[in-house]
Amino acid sequence: MPWMPEVFSAPIAEAMRHREAESANDAVAYYEGIMANDPEALVRSFAAQPVLDDPRVGYVEGAKELRAFVNGTAQWLRERDAVVENVALTHTQTRTVEEVVLHLLLADDGGRVELPVAVVADRNPDRTLKAVRVYHSMWPLTREHSVRPPLLPADPALQLPGGVVSDYQKALAEGDVEGIVRTFEADGYAREPSGGEYLHRGSDELRAFYAALFGRGSGILQRGPEPIRSLYETLFSDGGGIPLEHCTLTDYGVRCAIEYNVVRWGEDEVEPQAGVAVYERGTSGLLAAVRVYDDVEPPAVSDTSVG
Repeated sequence: MPWMPEVFSAPIAEAMRHREAESANDAVAYYEGIMANDPEALVRSFAAQPVLDDPRVGYVEGAKELRAFVNGTAQWLRERDAVVENVALTHTQTRTVEEVVLHLLLADDGGRVELPVAVVADRNPDRTLKAVRVYHSMWPLTREHSVRPPLLPADPALQLPGGVVSDYQKALAEGDVEGIVRTFEADGYAREPSGGEYLHRGSDELRAFYAALFGRGSGILQRGPEPIRSLYETLFSDGGGIPLEHCTLTDYGVRCAIEYNVVRWGEDEVEPQAGVAVYERGTSGLLAAVRVYDDVEPPAVSDTSVG
């Protein structure tokens, strides 16, 4: 939710305010702002030179470049009959993380796909923007992964919040699958970047997901107790987990978002790749949901999205 409503024309700003169910200081939703056909308002939302990074288009800097990006993206969305489904908003004084699912028409036969998107906006105290970073997988759009270099450096001084978020990160880095599963509520879920069917709910499906994710097998998610046990045994067969380089932390209490770089997968170094994940705490204090936004391809295996 990066855009400032006061920079739009009065009728547009008022209409946007009425449509917002959850607001970060009355900010305007990312895609709603783009579809408002007012690129000058989006330029004015930035304190200085606009800076935006998008998986599909790439790095955008400058007012002229932002106008071109906005116009092109609005046309791209209209051509695909885009419908925006709001998921969640995590915000602090200095950053917002907006989660949506884009429902897009990609085929002449009327077939639609889901594209989960996270929009991270760094903000000044006066609500003007410093930078916007958009995260999503290219797999639902192209059926291919696209390696995305780090957008931010690792922050060695960053302190993770205590409790399940830290426990999850520790278990992920160490390859402790039971430790990962224990951080979730009984009905908790993990959603992959490709969204849609790639949502894994409950202990058994979570075990299967992490097994397929890190194993050296086919990468196809299998369901049922026996396949789960078989895949589970291969989860970290290459000798380790996935330690992430943490770049930013945005903790809103209920939800916590972490921007990160993936640099290692088990014993293998991988080309550094950027991502963000949102960790949603349930009423029990355990994780109700983990939603991941990246385009990481494991070394020498297919991920479950490909499967």
